[in-house]
Amino acid sequence: MKKNRLRELLNEGKPTIGTHMVTTSPQLVEIIGHSGAIDYIELCGEYAAWSLTDLENFARAVELFPHMSSMMKVEQEPRIFITVRSLGAGIQNMLFSDCHSAAEVRECLRAVRPETPEDGGVHGCGERRTTGYFLMAGNAAWAQSLKETVVAIMIEKVGAMEQLEEILSIEGVDMVQFGPCDYTINLGRPGQGKSPEVQRKQRDMIELALKKGVHPRVELGSFEGAKEYIDMGVRHFGIGSDMSILYDWCRQNGETMRELLAGV
Repeated sequence: MKKNRLRELLNEGKPTIGTHMVTTSPQLVEIIGHSGAIDYIELCGEYAAWSLTDLENFARAVELFPHMSSMMKVEQEPRIFITVRSLGAGIQNMLFSDCHSAAEVRECLRAVRPETPEDGGVHGCGERRTTGYFLMAGNAAWAQSLKETVVAIMIEKVGAMEQLEEILSIEGVDMVQFGPCDYTINLGRPGQGKSPEVQRKQRDMIELALKKGVHPRVELGSFEGAKEYIDMGVRHFGIGSDMSILYDWCRQNGETMRELLAGV
């Protein structure tokens, strides 16, 4: 089984830097890997158009780089199917969106963990890529890899925020990340993610997570907004996204070129 670099960094108490992909391009994975600056790539499966083959090719590309691991952002439904097939494809870590309660968080963890009496999961034996298909299906190394999967939870629903302390007390929750967009929708105030009230909720989540010993992760467009969170004690960041980076480059450079050409 491939080493899970994100898990290793967490166990070592070191900071982590992730980035996001909405496309499933193995070429982009390789470019990110060649930078040597990123610890893991999150495939935003909640937004991406992907097939089961895409998941395998994404994971294969990540595995070319020993310093990197992968993460799948799992949408609300069907959580178990997406989780099992992502892990089976070789994506090592999971970020679960749209959890409304501590009970739903527990179900996410069950989708990750092996179906052993001690782990209480629903993840049974499968002849998939991570086990060499049929060669190592259901063996001890496979079960251990599921136990080492980093589980991150989006805190983006009013119910999850109300049950935050209980969620942070659930064994196996490694990371939490506040989601202002979904939170404001659930609050009945769409588009107000940058309001002082919602930003205060994010700080409250970070402060309580640090107190409970769970890693808060913050998502940013670039490094420029990181310092205030570092000062709070945050050490884990997801920065940038393939689509937004391409959009920003085209807009900024295209507009500047048009200005230069306007006087020709």
